[in-house]
Amino acid sequence: MSHLRLLILAAVVALVPLSWWWLSQRGASRPARLAALTALILFLTFDLIVFGAFTRLTDSGLGCPDWPGCYGHASPVGAQADIHAAQTAMPTGPVTAAKAWIEMIHRYLAMAVGGLILVAAGVAWRDRQQLPHSPWWATVTLVWVIVQGLFGKYTVTLKLYPAIVTLHLLGAMVLLLLLVMQHVSFRPPPGWAAPDRLLARRAAWVLALVMAQAALGGWVSTNYAVLACSGFPSCSGQWWPEMDLTAGFTVLRELGRDAQGGYLPFAALVAIHWVHRLFAMVVAVAVLALAAALMKRAALQRQGRWLVLLVVCQIITGVSNVVLGWPIVAALAHTAGAAALVGVLGSLWAASRVLQAPGQALSAR
Repeated sequence: MSHLRLLILAAVVALVPLSWWWLSQRGASRPARLAALTALILFLTFDLIVFGAFTRLTDSGLGCPDWPGCYGHASPVGAQADIHAAQTAMPTGPVTAAKAWIEMIHRYLAMAVGGLILVAAGVAWRDRQQLPHSPWWATVTLVWVIVQGLFGKYTVTLKLYPAIVTLHLLGAMVLLLLLVMQHVSFRPPPGWAAPDRLLARRAAWVLALVMAQAALGGWVSTNYAVLACSGFPSCSGQWWPEMDLTAGFTVLRELGRDAQGGYLPFAALVAIHWVHRLFAMVVAVAVLALAAALMKRAALQRQGRWLVLLVVCQIITGVSNVVLGWPIVAALAHTAGAAALVGVLGSLWAASRVLQAPGQALSAR
């Protein structure tokens, strides 16, 4: 019964944006309506990624230690007695009333996004004869959001197992990328031109680097290694600090533990942090080089400027996390910037596939 109540609650949450979409797009063509729905889901998914970071940063990932409800209830309201007991036993522990609400709001938003993706897939197949491209992207997105739901489940049931938490973040970036592919295929952003084949290939490689860096960033956050290095640009005054790469990058282990079950050494946290910082330089150079190439083409200068702006913001927020002691605003902005980079690079790659189709080619020279 609690699962049914939870589904009803998630459906009510999803009905709010769905109703707005339905009313605002009544007179639009079917492709335009689907493009608007995909844009709405894309916006909510971006918000979900940022709120997921907020959930992690406030240590609310186990605010409700079961799944999908909260102590078997659809909301923290019904679980007040259990939450109070847990909070009384451990006042600063993983379960408090505030953390329970943060965790459940994240779940409600995730389920609402999943419901909207289900609707979008159904609409895409219903209107497939009138769409400029195949509805299979919508189907793949639906399958992937189910996978994301499983990652969310095991994040809780496996007690923040680092590999699962990192995969959950990376999976959210993949979901964002799939939605960008859909949206560009239905209605490219105004003034968004297609790069030539060589630039499109470079954009795909840079996107792969950004996704790898996002995974490293997730590994840093999951293992609470942000403050393992103090100061910038050196690490606690050293240019090559003592590191335990083997322990730091052992994937199959519990949070705070090494592969043998002992405590994770501090040198492992330093290794996690320092590798992320070093790889960030590689990614920044790659993104800026791509931006420079884009800005040599009049039709692609807008995308190039966006990439430069986002890299600068990522550098500022990344440094702020270290020198200011991991302030939550900077940490959230850093996650948002990573998601935005994935979105811009994904739209470039999507445009190269969509806008170069017969009858839709745009010059990028």
